[in-house]
Amino acid sequence: MQQLPQNSTDEELVLDYKSTSNSNALAELFVRYKHLVLGVCIKYLQNVESAQDATMQIFEKLVTDLPRHEVQCFKAWLYTSAKNYCLMQLRKTNNNTRYTQDIEQYDMENESEMHLILEKEENLTKMHQNLQNLDEHQQRCINEFYLKKQSYASIQSQYGYTFNEVKTHIQNGKRMLKKLMTA
Repeated sequence: MQQLPQNSTDEELVLDYKSTSNSNALAELFVRYKHLVLGVCIKYLQNVESAQDATMQIFEKLVTDLPRHEVQCFKAWLYTSAKNYCLMQLRKTNNNTRYTQDIEQYDMENESEMHLILEKEENLTKMHQNLQNLDEHQQRCINEFYLKKQSYASIQSQYGYTFNEVKTHIQNGKRMLKKLMTA
């Protein structure tokens, strides 16, 4: 088995699996997204036991499905695959036809909204990763000011910075984050 580099992106794992059939890549994707798929399955199937079985079936299907598809954003593709799998399961039972039609209508209306949510989550993940690349003072000030909603005065007293140092660290940190995000 081939070892994976630490902190591989979803896209790197997908490419690795497609090119080498490295099951470790698929296992890592499973660890990352098992909770997402389980949540989708519970939402549609409305039964925890059935949802757990469906989750395993969906990840087993990845072995054959993933190499056959061009996947731009794995998380969005997996969400859609899980949803479609669940809808197929519901159709097989035939007694939930009205329920599946309602779900499909709701999903069609909210598909673009889901794409925006996934995009925002990816940007937040990227920002969090890039935050680690700032110098210690910038990282600390941005974290306290934007994420913990602390005031300049609170940051000053907590870390011993002057007002101008806090302001400078935040401004320079924001500028650097913007560069890293667009790189």
